[in-house]
This record gives sequence, structure tokens and C-alpha cells, in this order.
Amino acid sequence: MTLRIEKAAGIGFCFGVKRAINILEKVARERGGVETLGAVVHNQPVLQRLAEIGVRVAKSVDDIRGDTIAISSHGVSPQLEEEIRARRIDIINTTCPFVHRAQVAARRLAESGFFTIIYGDVDHPEVKGILGWAKGKGVATLDERFIARFDNLPRRLGVLSQTTQVPAHFTEFVKKLIDSALAKDSELRIIDTICHDIRQRQAAALKLASRVDLMLVIGGHTSANTHHLVELCSVATKTYLVETAEEIQPSWLQGQCHIGITAGASTDEQTIDEVLARLEALAQI
Repeated sequence: MTLRIEKAAGIGFCFGVKRAINILEKVARERGGVETLGAVVHNQPVLQRLAEIGVRVAKSVDDIRGDTIAISSHGVSPQLEEEIRARRIDIINTTCPFVHRAQVAARRLAESGFFTIIYGDVDHPEVKGILGWAKGKGVATLDERFIARFDNLPRRLGVLSQTTQVPAHFTEFVKKLIDSALAKDSELRIIDTICHDIRQRQAAALKLASRVDLMLVIGGHTSANTHHLVELCSVATKTYLVETAEEIQPSWLQGQCHIGITAGASTDEQTIDEVLARLEALAQI
């Protein structure tokens, strides 16, 4: 079959992931290995390649075996950092600069007397960390109705976003929050903490999805930013999420002429190349 394959702009590692991977690779080479607290990124092929050079994932502080630990690109709370240092364990910080910007924003809001609302997945490590920087004066949710149910909502509210959320969804959340939660004399401070790279990647993926027959989003099944790409592209065209080339089903390509490719921020070039190679091989069948 004749198959045209087109890649979206801004594909491959984002700045924050590339920085974290470079730090880990350097430390692993110098020391013969290194531990990370939780997965540095939510992408199995990348984690497997890091494991091959001696990067071990510690599931918790109690699981740390050595005297040095690397914090993942998602960041952690100040309280968790203190717990690690109290055990005389050195910290290598690979927190994404965009995540750190959100952490600092949460801290400043708390210090200024604001109750912080984070638009994000409360179970995601990035969001848990940012909440810690809010000094116990905050909540995370994706549902503005959750906020409206508070009996005594503070008068001063600060609103942030998980860095990988969809900008339009964050804007809609803020609009509904204003309608449902603000009362007389309320004060609302909104800080845009969505990553610029993620914003551009989402826009490029949606632009491509609008003119192809099928989109493939390459990324981890547990990756938040990858799932947002799938969600966005699905509005425009048939979309599948694949973590590896082996997951591509030949039946998906039947009757399709133009295939679009994009990838999550923690998807490496090797995996992208493997997906492209498999698509080209299937096109020859």
C-alpha cells in the first residue's frame, strides 16, 4: 500500500527530560550506577535503557540502598527532601525547571496567605510535590465542583496547573472556578505554570491530526503528557497510543493513506525510529 508518514513538530525528549537523562547518564558513568527515587520518567523503554547503565529505581525512601539518590524530573516536596537529608543521603536533583517554577509559585502563594488550588491529578508525583511546597495550604483536583463543596473556602485563592495539562482545559477550569467559588471580597491569583514545550507539542500534534487519516502517539502508558496528546488528537482523527513499535496492529493501517506521528515528552528518538521503521515495513506488505 502507498503510505505517507508525517511527524509532528517538537517530537522526542522535552528540555526537562533531556536534562534529567543527561545528569543520570553522567553520574551513572562516573559512579558505576545511581539510584532514582521513583521513575525519572514515565516511559518503560527509556527506563530499561537507563537500567542497562546502572540506574536503579528506589520505590520509596526506605528502598534506598546507597548514600546518594536522584530526585526524578517530576520533583518532590520539601518535606520529603528533609526526610532524605535526615538519613544522611545526598540528593542529585533532576527536577524539571518548569516543575520547579510551579513549586516556587506554590511556595510564594502560601507565604502570601493564599490557599493554593492545583489543576492536576492528585495521584501524580509532580502534583504531590507541588502540594508540599504549598505548605499544607492547598488541594489538587481536575473537577471545579470539588472546590465548590468546601464549607469554608478561604477568601484568597491561588490557582496553578500541573505542567503537562491542556491549556484550554485549565482555562475552562478557572472560568468555572470563578463562577462557583468566588464570593464577596474574594481574591483570585492565577499563575500559568503549564510547560511551554508541552504547549507547543500539543498545538503541533493537533494541527497534524486535523489533516491525517490516523495518528499514532508514541509514549508511556502511564505518562500524563502522552495521554493528553491522545485526548487532543482523538478529537480530530482516529488515534492510537503505542509505547513500542511492537504494539502497532497491521489492521490499523488498512485503508489509511496518511499517518501522523507524535510523541510524549519522555519518548526517546530510538523508540520513535523503531515505530517509523515498523510502519514502513508494514506498508510493504
